[in-house]
Amino acid sequence: MTYNFLQHYWWFLVSLLGALLVFLLFVQGGNSLLFTLGRTPEERRLMINSTGRKWEITFTTLVTFGGAFFASFPLFYSTSFGGAYWLWMLILFSFVLQAVSYEFQNKLGNILGTKTFQWFLVANGIIGPLLLGGAVATFFNGSNFIVEKQNLTSGIEPVISSWANASHGLDALLDPWNLILGLAVFFLARVLGSLYFMNNIKDEVLESRCSVKVIGDAVPFLILFVAFLVRTLLKDGYAVDAATGTIVMEPMKYLHNLLDMWYLLIILIIGVALVLYGIIRTVRSRTYIKGIWPAGIGTVLTVLVLFLLAGWNGTAYYPSNIDLQSSLTIQNSSSSEFTLRTMFYVSLLIPFVLAYIAYVWRSLDRKQITKKEIAEEEAY
Repeated sequence: MTYNFLQHYWWFLVSLLGALLVFLLFVQGGNSLLFTLGRTPEERRLMINSTGRKWEITFTTLVTFGGAFFASFPLFYSTSFGGAYWLWMLILFSFVLQAVSYEFQNKLGNILGTKTFQWFLVANGIIGPLLLGGAVATFFNGSNFIVEKQNLTSGIEPVISSWANASHGLDALLDPWNLILGLAVFFLARVLGSLYFMNNIKDEVLESRCSVKVIGDAVPFLILFVAFLVRTLLKDGYAVDAATGTIVMEPMKYLHNLLDMWYLLIILIIGVALVLYGIIRTVRSRTYIKGIWPAGIGTVLTVLVLFLLAGWNGTAYYPSNIDLQSSLTIQNSSSSEFTLRTMFYVSLLIPFVLAYIAYVWRSLDRKQITKKEIAEEEAY
């Protein structure tokens, strides 16, 4: 296990967590449809209790994603989470608002009313995917920060990285291509949310509405995602000189990455095909309700490839638009070899954790949620 191997290994794990997080955003996507699909209080309560069984997994994955970045690539954590804090604070605040909304909407003494908390869930369903997608897009389009490692030895101002303007991350929303990926993630989350409801709720009325909504959200998602992907593959990318570590602009860098790492191209094709299969079969068949699984697996594979294209094959995964040489790579932003090696052994426990999550998931979803269950048993 060389230092280079460990850096690539941990970028893979961070990428996998990011891909799983995008899939789990079906919770947010489902909540954004709360008043679109749920026409009565009873129907909305069905939907809330469906996503309510999974929101903690999504929230935990988000926190773990940030924690993994902090442990393996601390310079990114201090630069992005510390510099672009308004962007990340909005994301985290929306998720905290979600947690509060689930727990308190039907509690005694709720002076705001049930609908208020339900609208908070809708807000999280819109803000969460949109801003997370925009944040991921900066891996390809760059951000406005400066890294000065020599400041670490300065007793006056030992700050390594700083944001180049007062927006502290909100400037990412001024780049239309960041918004395009953010909207693509938003519509994808809604597609996955509808597919999840069809698989998890036993209600013919809701199921028919979800089937129609899948079509309505899938079309803008596909248009936006294909536009972002094509533009990214054809644009100039941020390459790292292997000998000197200098960052240079390389025409069609991400397309070169995809061709050099041909196995990622195969995974990308499989991922896109699975997403399309889950959507198309659901729309064409009135009895097929398992579209969330091929579409979900396809989402994980596709997003995983995007993250790996951003960091592997000598690429700066967090480019600086202000100072090109401040751009972060997996080599110049990672923890020490000792830290990465120690965490490698700890990471061997991940399969057991995933197996436990799969067991809990299966236990919760052994049977579909019904109106009778919501009325007679403990529920949100």
